[in-house]
Amino acid sequence: MKKRKVVVGAGLMVFMLAGCGQNGQEEGAAPEPETGEEVVEAEGEGAAEPSGETEAAEAADAATEEKGATDGEAASSGGELSAHSSEEVEYARVWLQLGPNPEIDALDVRKIPEGEPVNPDDETSARYPEDVIQLSGTRLVDGSVTYSGNGDGTVSVYNVPLRWESPAPVDGEYMRKLTEEIVENTKLVAIDPGDEADVLKYIKLLEIQQ
Repeated sequence: MKKRKVVVGAGLMVFMLAGCGQNGQEEGAAPEPETGEEVVEAEGEGAAEPSGETEAAEAADAATEEKGATDGEAASSGGELSAHSSEEVEYARVWLQLGPNPEIDALDVRKIPEGEPVNPDDETSARYPEDVIQLSGTRLVDGSVTYSGNGDGTVSVYNVPLRWESPAPVDGEYMRKLTEEIVENTKLVAIDPGDEADVLKYIKLLEIQQ
């Protein structure tokens, strides 16, 4: 009887040990899914970063497009000058920059063709080598600007008075020499765009002689 009890007791111990071993393996294996979950979560967080960068890039692109549209609207909103000819804009800008008197009642525009005398009151006068424009006000005190446009934002200014009051020539060559010097010594001037409101003000005062 004692021998059977010992054998049975030994069998119970083996069974219990086997059970503990299985439980130990299960308990030891349990953390593995947790480790896997952490890796997956970490990978998931890393994968989300490009999405955030993409959203930021898309937002930046949208802001750039919006700014471009705004700039375009701002440029087109100030387009009142586009309703006028390039010649009218030029006359106004030239007077705005070079006109002796900014306070004028009207801006008279006289087109002088090539070959006309610089001093129309003297037959000995030199002649213009090109078409020129003479701008003036309605009064003598307003002065004048005589120039030719060069088509590149510059003008060649002729130092011609609005009214000729020269003394009588002594040798008949006085006016010829004087006007030749005017033709040969034109001044090249770059014309600024100027303030749009001021340019429009002079455009409204234009009186162009045909």
